[in-house]
Amino acid sequence: MIAEEAARKYVLSKLASKEIETLNISAEVEGAKPVDLTVDVGVVLLPSAENCGVKKVASEAVKTAFESARSYLRELKCNSQK
Repeated sequence: MIAEEAARKYVLSKLASKEIETLNISAEVEGAKPVDLTVDVGVVLLPSAENCGVKKVASEAVKTAFESARSYLRELKCNSQK
């Protein structure tokens, strides 16, 4: 899913993959109009890694996922009106 991919790319752009013990990303879509989107991002760093604002990174990854999904849905809407 586009939202999951956007969140994953964001996290990996901010944290080195060798510092990440666990990265869980899920996105669920329900409904048609309106569309309900739920995004969860969980990041656990290795004990040897510094806690470099992992909560903020996860929160920003969720925002990035929502924006990516919003852009995709707008694009679909525009294409369907042609």
